[in-house]
Amino acid sequence: QVQLVESGGGLVQPGGSLRLSCAASGSIFSLAAMGWYRQAPGKQRELVAAITRRGSTNYEDSVKGRFTISRDNAKNTGYLQMNNLRPEDTAVYYCKITAATLEYWGQGTQVTVSS
Repeated sequence: QVQLVESGGGLVQPGGSLRLSCAASGSIFSLAAMGWYRQAPGKQRELVAAITRRGSTNYEDSVKGRFTISRDNAKNTGYLQMNNLRPEDTAVYYCKITAATLEYWGQGTQVTVSS
């Protein structure tokens, strides 16, 4: 069983930065695509950024130019660098990895952007 553990969330002022981490147990991580999702209160979970096993990336329009997704396969860890944060980025952030028909989610980490 693969476990994903997110960290790095917290409270930050508008314009600030946070880096989220997603650490995976086991060896599947290097074979998997990874995505960061977020869910704000009363809203559906949405894909924020994704990265393939080979490193190709894509982003939701509102975060382009502000967020960067990356991965370190040697450490079985993925990252989401978030800069110039806005109040509307406030949400619980989740990572997910997908390999063939297998899919695993982390427990989520809260990001709050407020002055």
